[in-house]
Amino acid sequence: MTLTLANHPITAFFAGPKTLLDGSRLQVDLEELRRYLLEDQRLESVDLEIVGPGDSCRVGYVFDIVEPRAKETGAGPDFPGILSPIAAAGQGTTHVLRGTAVAVVDGGQPGGERGYTSRRGGIAKILEMSGPPSQASSYGNLRHLVVVPHPHPEVARHSVLNALRLASVKASVYLARTAQGKTPDSTQVFDLDGAGEDGRKDLPRVAYIGQIHGHQHGTEVDENILYGGNTRGMLPVPLHPNEWLDGAVVVSYSWGARGLDTYFHQNHPIILDLYRLHEAKEITFAGVVATTSSGQLDELNRNCMVAAQIVKHTFKADGVIITKYAGGAPHSDMFETARLCEDLGIKTAIMVSDTAPDRRAESAALMNIPGVDAVVNVSEAADISWPAPAVETVIAGNPEVETLLADLKELPGVSVCGVTNNQGASRLQSIIY
Repeated sequence: MTLTLANHPITAFFAGPKTLLDGSRLQVDLEELRRYLLEDQRLESVDLEIVGPGDSCRVGYVFDIVEPRAKETGAGPDFPGILSPIAAAGQGTTHVLRGTAVAVVDGGQPGGERGYTSRRGGIAKILEMSGPPSQASSYGNLRHLVVVPHPHPEVARHSVLNALRLASVKASVYLARTAQGKTPDSTQVFDLDGAGEDGRKDLPRVAYIGQIHGHQHGTEVDENILYGGNTRGMLPVPLHPNEWLDGAVVVSYSWGARGLDTYFHQNHPIILDLYRLHEAKEITFAGVVATTSSGQLDELNRNCMVAAQIVKHTFKADGVIITKYAGGAPHSDMFETARLCEDLGIKTAIMVSDTAPDRRAESAALMNIPGVDAVVNVSEAADISWPAPAVETVIAGNPEVETLLADLKELPGVSVCGVTNNQGASRLQSIIY
């Protein structure tokens, strides 16, 4: 399976009478895009704005951030299971508009905690485009198309969130299709077909296990996470890493996913780094496993066992890296998986996050499992905050949230998109204790 990313860097992004890509300048017909998104009859209206680095602008609450990507014609499906029929992702050519993103805002249902009556959605995820918070975020230097879908009042909450997901991938592909047939600035080729070649016999085989959802946050029937499925009752699934990078995985609806975005499934730093080491012949990249954090003990034990068995006996891995979903409970699944991997003779490294605000290592120590001693803590930025300056523009999902965002006095790091990340893309620095 070979995936080619055709990279098109974007240096200017603006509205115009026609959607087109001219060199590195991306022009979008906002009215045409609006009509396309409103084909979803659950939506009453859609607001569209373009914001860029340094703009005095605050956006919230963010449902998800997606990098604009589209397959070359005939090269495969775009976001299979959501936008396209089920088919394997991860092969052929995918056009990528580097330096841009689609930020979808959850219009929510006014009332309740922080302007929402439901805890499922983008609550507390804020995109800040200026000042120190933007510099600390992976998203502050991108040009964003901000999409704010407004559903009809009678649409059920779970269906609203499904409409937001559909809008996110439709807008992403709509923009990136401007690159179809054009010569990219650069390409990246991802291929593991040579993993068994003779020159790799003495190289360590390293795998990756990643949690793609945490069921303590709930799961909707129409929730799209893996190939359009909601992962309820899912056993760990071995994937080709290209599938993960090419639209098979998106983040869930949960507000708890504040340290996770689809953008970093598409640009997964651990998968990309394992590929880099594989190409340098420092390791052999053995494969990836998608799993979940369970809310049931029997399911937790079963999933942890199956994930460890896949890595040991299917991938024949010597080492594995494990990451978790957002929140505290997923640590339990991750530590148990790590313990089982170590028991099977697989050297294991895990990436944890904590919400300890007192900067004490003791507060951050969630578990102590013998043998699980390679632990990287990226934090959830609970101990980091910035004064919230007045901004010229607030883009929000409803008037109540707009007022809340405009009146903010402090921006906690845990709430700013891109400051911390459970996929390994955090800009926070870990300290060795």
